[in-house]
Amino acid sequence: MRLRWRRPGGRDITCRQAVRLITEYLEDALERDDRARLEAHLAECDNCNEHRRQIRITVAVTGRLREEDVDPLAREDLMALYRRWQSGHDT
Repeated sequence: MRLRWRRPGGRDITCRQAVRLITEYLEDALERDDRARLEAHLAECDNCNEHRRQIRITVAVTGRLREEDVDPLAREDLMALYRRWQSGHDT
């Protein structure tokens, strides 16, 4: 099922798009219009707000890790998982 939020005037953002924008949002790197669209979506979507909360926690925890703290094989596994998710093929 594809969730979609629709703004008056026809512009909308899907949950999948929102998830992809969260990191840039948290880094304050979004253009003003994209930020406004995402914030409007977050105001209506509990699931995307939960994702934002989880990413904030992840950033806080992993921000304390150094590259040498992560096992090279675990790093490869995580990168492969992320690439599958990015391509939309992750289950």
